[in-house]
Amino acid sequence: MFPSTNLQLRRAGRGSKLKEQIIIVGMLVCSLVAILITIGIVLSLAFEAFLFFRKVPVFDFLFGLEWSPQTAIRADQVGASGKFGVLPLLTGTVLISFIAMAVATPLGLYSAVYLTEYAKPKTRNWIKPTLELLAGIPTVVYGFFAALVVAPIIRNTGSGAGFDVSSESALAAGLVMGIMLIPFISSLSDDVISAVPKAMREASYGLGATRVETITQVVLPAATVGIVGSLLLATSRAIGETMIVVMAAGLAAKLTLNPLEAVTTMTVQIVTLLTGDQEFDSAKTLAAFAIALFLFILTMGLNVIALKIVDKYKVHYA
Repeated sequence: MFPSTNLQLRRAGRGSKLKEQIIIVGMLVCSLVAILITIGIVLSLAFEAFLFFRKVPVFDFLFGLEWSPQTAIRADQVGASGKFGVLPLLTGTVLISFIAMAVATPLGLYSAVYLTEYAKPKTRNWIKPTLELLAGIPTVVYGFFAALVVAPIIRNTGSGAGFDVSSESALAAGLVMGIMLIPFISSLSDDVISAVPKAMREASYGLGATRVETITQVVLPAATVGIVGSLLLATSRAIGETMIVVMAAGLAAKLTLNPLEAVTTMTVQIVTLLTGDQEFDSAKTLAAFAIALFLFILTMGLNVIALKIVDKYKVHYA
């Protein structure tokens, strides 16, 4: 009986090892597929961007002050040579993202602190899901809200105060985008603050500190690294937003920091350049790939910084 039992155990062990190896191979294949897809995307962008830079100098693209990608559709037509300076697009992207983060950062952090440190369990159980419903709303709905509600309010208020406000403005797009980012920052910051060891709070209370002093001088400093990582990830999300900008900020490529004027972003121009009647190998169409590559490098840099900060946080407070 014992030899039979041992044989069954060995067979079961071999079967378990085989299943484990199959699972490991499957996960490895999935990882390789994801990596290969990423590499393929980067190479395709780089190849098309290289074709663009054969037509337009890199210096003119990176440091040009005007964006007017109007070219002739056919060789026998007379058309503008086009100006492909990316700085107006970068300025519009940074301006709208800055406004969005200025709105989302305090509201997101304050809501995370309240839910973590002040709210009772019952209150937290209904406030947090309600807040995170904002993350599930399609961006086109935010765009309609910005275009039909927020933009007219800003225009009427600014005009009444004597300001020259465009019907579409960076301020309208930035405000609504900030509302969209609140649950993103709140959820990530909530997880980071909750991960701070309870012993640190108890030690602070033991020394006679109040709750506010404990939060501001112990909890938030301990969670600073993770909070910064969540803000950088939210910034990457803001940079990549398109629909809200299209509907609320317009398509005007202006080199301006005035939030009351219409501006555009890199993602919006990518969509615009790839639509319409235009030869695929023209500078106008290829410019979309150059912008996409530039945007990819920008967001990748922000994500790498955020991931490094989050990894550093996990080392200290995991």
